[in-house]
Amino acid sequence: MAMERSLILFKPDAVQRKLCGELLSRIERKGLKLIGLKMLRVTPELSQQHYAEHVTKKFYPLLESFITSGPIVAVAVEGPEAVKVMRAMMGSTNGRDSAPGTIRGDFGSSRQMNLIHGSDSPEAAQRELAIYFQPGELQDWSPVLDDQTTASDER
Repeated sequence: MAMERSLILFKPDAVQRKLCGELLSRIERKGLKLIGLKMLRVTPELSQQHYAEHVTKKFYPLLESFITSGPIVAVAVEGPEAVKVMRAMMGSTNGRDSAPGTIRGDFGSSRQMNLIHGSDSPEAAQRELAIYFQPGELQDWSPVLDDQTTASDER
């Protein structure tokens, strides 16, 4: 089983709705380890870097307008298959289509104002983490309860 890292962004709507604590709590209760955390404001330049594959698409101006509209919280997580685990926890992109129990299913009702971003592959996670976190900002640490929460062949 692959130990992975993933970038998670609590988007401006999650910050405005004061859901950051709830979202962090869900991530931690799932067993993922927080290795980086910061609040920042996405600039148009940062948005273009993050969403480089979408910049020429018709919907991009609305996406940039939204992601730069207020502060976000960037979170780096680590755990077995962290990308897959977070994608399942987030739910479908459109909150109206997301299953109850997922973040978007419980709190979202929009396709664009969908509360949270998560890397969609380990490769994307590596690229995105480097955009939001400088060398030395991610912490390597081992929870003392690892033996109680994860089998040794899963770490």
